[in-house]
Amino acid sequence: MAQAALDEKIEQELIENPALERTDESTATEDPSKNTLDVEKETKDVEQKELVVDEDKGGEDDFERLLNLDKDIPDHFDESTRPSSNRIQESGDRQHDLIANIVDRGETLQNHLNSQLHEMDLAPDLLKMCERIVSSLSAKDGGYLKVSLNDLLPPNSGPDDLELAEEALAHVQQLDPAGVGARDLCECLLLQLTSDITNLKNVRTLIVNHLEDLQHNRMPQIEKATGLTIEEIKDAWNELKRLDPRPASRFADDFVPTVTPDMWLEVGEDGEYIVKMEEGPTRNLYISNYYKQRLSNGQATTEEKEFIKRKVTAAHWLIESIEQRRNTLTRVAQEIVNHQKAFFDDGPEFLRPLKMEQIAEKVGVAVTTVSRAVDQKWIETHRGILPLRMFFMGGTTTDDGEDVAWNKVRIELQKLIDGEDKSKPYSDEEIMQLLKNQGFAVARRTVSKYREKLSIPSSRQRRDWSKKKKDK
Repeated sequence: MAQAALDEKIEQELIENPALERTDESTATEDPSKNTLDVEKETKDVEQKELVVDEDKGGEDDFERLLNLDKDIPDHFDESTRPSSNRIQESGDRQHDLIANIVDRGETLQNHLNSQLHEMDLAPDLLKMCERIVSSLSAKDGGYLKVSLNDLLPPNSGPDDLELAEEALAHVQQLDPAGVGARDLCECLLLQLTSDITNLKNVRTLIVNHLEDLQHNRMPQIEKATGLTIEEIKDAWNELKRLDPRPASRFADDFVPTVTPDMWLEVGEDGEYIVKMEEGPTRNLYISNYYKQRLSNGQATTEEKEFIKRKVTAAHWLIESIEQRRNTLTRVAQEIVNHQKAFFDDGPEFLRPLKMEQIAEKVGVAVTTVSRAVDQKWIETHRGILPLRMFFMGGTTTDDGEDVAWNKVRIELQKLIDGEDKSKPYSDEEIMQLLKNQGFAVARRTVSKYREKLSIPSSRQRRDWSKKKKDK
């Protein structure tokens, strides 16, 4: 309607003043009585007329449409709720850090290998077989060929086809990264050997005949079988360790999602830690005054009143539920921080045992509520962005009656192994006794479990045979 009226007015002006030239039916031109700003203002005023609700249709469709139109427009602006410039800057810095830490997805293994193949002067059938082999390789498997060449051949293939596949595999195994396309660890390591490697002959001997002995640190057996000294074996082993047992692993697309902290930690003037949370979605949730006025002015029908009341009740319940959940999470996080203050002050060694029942009792909620509240929730601290669940852990009691978290036991275990005599490393039984001497009541199986979690080898694998020879 507004556009039609405007077009009619422009048409009338053109008739009265032929000097005006109309270039487009939808474009307003100069008006002798009104300038361009006046025309635009008139158009804007028409477009901003009140939206009329069709009451003959019951109003439900129109009310839903009004709700969608009005949900982002506040009834008033409260200056006290506006964030400060410092808060805006802090929020912007956190978002910038999150974006900066997003990892770009790199080149895939198949693209890397195929680009090298197409640079070679290969016959079409040989290139096709090479591409088939490449398609079967997986970066997650380290680039190993996990299937047999026969499985890659088409049906009814003969000896010539198998010979072609073996030639194709030889070409693939020449590609970068060295060792790709190998069928086992031994072949992978052999493909990486070059003439400039020190002790090449000894390294090759260890790869071909003694990989399992190296894994279990059986130096005397290797010494007896090869005639090499312990020092020569160690030198060759050090060269072998420079090879990559999983050469294509760097192409693995291990997607790590960006963690967005749900809260952060601030230090108050008194040195206490305070948990802070973003305002969240409830800041923009409210009940529009339009519907309250609609109910109070007596213009709404009975059906409209019932509809509005149901929607308003549901909206109130949603807002209150979200706010209650935020309050519960804040209180739970604050109690966790209060309990683990020594951790934030002095480091991981001072993490204290904590059960969810303790936090539930302090906050006055059920244990299941605490469990749901901390699930997948992260807090930004000066010691990093940490999951709230990490602060819950069991522990033991020392002879002095002090509660000590298992994390403390693991740290002490690591210290004992770091300081042991490698010519005669501690057994798990000896470590258990040493920990008991420090007041930690732990079982031998607990020592073994924590040693494995820390990726610490057994006492036999940690033994340094060369030191024993020197002592003799």
